Amino acid sequence: MPSEPLSQKEIEDRLRELPGWSFADDRISRTYRLGTHVAASALVAHIAAVQDELNHHADVTLGYDSVRLSVNSHDAGGAVTEADFALAERVESLAPAHGAA
Repeated sequence: MPSEPLSQKEIEDRLRELPGWSFADDRISRTYRLGTHVAASALVAHIAAVQDELNHHADVTLGYDSVRLSVNSHDAGGAVTEADFALAERVESLAPAHGAA
């Protein structure tokens, strides 16, 4: 069953609860800065486990000391849905344990 796209206002309201996240090109995204490449890699591994648990996957880019996530819902035609925010919230809750800022 496809997810329902969120309205622009709903997206804006939800983003107020997620500092550091932004909306552009029909996606929500954020870049995390970490102290080392190993810490960034560990965050990516943790995010991968959460994505599998939620059965919802973001585009994740690993840099030397950074991790960028960008997500929307393919089953909603590439729009942003509640599932995207659920993933973002989970990542926000685990990122500090990896030293992400």
